Amino acid sequence: MSCGSGFEVVHPQGEGSTEAIVQRILDRSLVVDTVGRRFHVEWDPAAPVTPLGQLVFFAQFLGTAGLFSDWVQSCPLTFTSPNAPTKPDLLGTITLSVLAGQNRYTHVTALRADTVNPQGFGMKKVCCEDTVRRAFADADAEACARWQKHAMAKTWMPALREPWIMDIDVTVKPIHGRQEGAEPGYNPRLKGRPCHAYHTMFVRSLRMVLDVEVHPGKQHGPCYGRQNLWSLWDSLPPECRPWLICGDPSYATEAYMAECEQRSQSYLFKLRKTPGIKELLRAFDCKGGWQRASRGWEGLEGTVQLKGWSAKRRIIVLRRAIKQPKTEPADGPGKCLPGLELELVEGPQYEHAVLVTNLKVELLSAVDLYCQRGDAENVYDELKNQWGWGGFTTKDLLRCQIAARNVALVYNWWTLFVRCAEPTRPREAITSRPLLLCAVGRVVESGRQVTIRLTSTHGEASRVQQLLTNLSMFLSGLNNTAEQLSADDKWQRIWNRILAPFRVTKGLLGIPSG
Repeated sequence: MSCGSGFEVVHPQGEGSTEAIVQRILDRSLVVDTVGRRFHVEWDPAAPVTPLGQLVFFAQFLGTAGLFSDWVQSCPLTFTSPNAPTKPDLLGTITLSVLAGQNRYTHVTALRADTVNPQGFGMKKVCCEDTVRRAFADADAEACARWQKHAMAKTWMPALREPWIMDIDVTVKPIHGRQEGAEPGYNPRLKGRPCHAYHTMFVRSLRMVLDVEVHPGKQHGPCYGRQNLWSLWDSLPPECRPWLICGDPSYATEAYMAECEQRSQSYLFKLRKTPGIKELLRAFDCKGGWQRASRGWEGLEGTVQLKGWSAKRRIIVLRRAIKQPKTEPADGPGKCLPGLELELVEGPQYEHAVLVTNLKVELLSAVDLYCQRGDAENVYDELKNQWGWGGFTTKDLLRCQIAARNVALVYNWWTLFVRCAEPTRPREAITSRPLLLCAVGRVVESGRQVTIRLTSTHGEASRVQQLLTNLSMFLSGLNNTAEQLSADDKWQRIWNRILAPFRVTKGLLGIPSG
């Protein structure tokens, strides 16, 4: 064999390159032998399918309430480059990423082949990870804060017309790198690890985020979140302000209590066990008249003025017997005094807690109200482990702040969607995503009609179909039979459906339960 130049080819070309051979294999059925049986695998990368088929109902929920469109239209970002993404594409990509349970920007690549769900959000494409990461790099911090706070307020404002309780708390997010504000803070599990501090306010029972502020790791003290708390409190109409503010021992400071008293705001905090408090506990243990409270506690109240306080305040001392395992003495059952047949019986040991409040309710109600505060810890666990608060980290603190509020906003949207689908049963993302989000969806187009066929692999697939069908009919009724209603009016009717179980409970209790 020779070529045109007159040289003979020593090694002639074979059947083809490796890439061509692999491509011919991919174009036909692939035989795969498994433990159970043989499968024939065929690739169809262009098929219009999605693993999040039931997301169409969530898009209908946002569209009926006008939440997503209002969020996109009020976004302060401006792009001048012809290659820049549109705001629906950018914010829709962020929403899809958070809903899918992602917590890294690099995970966005897993969504780029989805051609079904972007259509429900008015998107043309899913943006790449670099676009999402760099979008807010040069954004105006104050404009973004106003934009995000307005979107957050729209999610929870209708609920604040009922008596409600605000839980305030702070958590830390460990940082692995040299990001801005990554400083060693309070972290009992990972001591010395750089972190960010998330100062957060919640609506109790509804488990919704009012707002979150991201601070450097050393600013984990409650004093750093006090300005944002009172800024939010002052922005609320008087009839929408919280019935009670509740916090852990770090919030029981003179500054917080004095500001609450100046604003005639009820509060309920737990006190630290300082030397003065320990002396107070010994004095109360000698007293009688302990009242039985809930969850095994018994309480006794009084009025004291501790060192550093500007006035006397009501405190509630709680104690609960510690259950100790029965142990047999080394010399046999029963421990007796020498020469006597009297058995030594040790007195009960107690664990204590001290509450400070300006509430006028009885002791039992105050104790139960503080015991409910533990639900805020569950919200933190869900946001950090099941949503994106454990990730979406960048080198600058501004984008970390924007990402934290974006995750909180999508979390509020999904929480309300789940509540609207089944008002009587709240669910965390670890159970609600597989139930109400994940299903294989295939798009079939015929003429100008687009049909999406859903196949859920969940064990309660029939129950899911019933829930989402009822929800879709309810939302369609708002759009079709009540066309004169504005987006705000529709949003209020959605809230009436969500709050129906809480209003029934409210009539059975003597005080608001959150």
